[in-house]
Amino acid sequence: MAKENKILHNRAKCKKCNDIIESKTVHNFVSCKCGEIFVDGGLEYCHWGANDLDNIIDMCEYEEDV
Repeated sequence: MAKENKILHNRAKCKKCNDIIESKTVHNFVSCKCGEIFVDGGLEYCHWGANDLDNIIDMCEYEEDV
């Protein structure tokens, strides 16, 4: 079984309103100010979405394997 990298930041950027949003805990559902995108999952999992996926930039950061 492959080792998964630890999530350092669960973030996304909205191309419509330029908000950068971050989910910090499990089930911490966060939307941007215009409501176009969301992130969820905190440091447990990166879950994001948008009304139009062309409007989201995935900014999740992971700890690299050593």
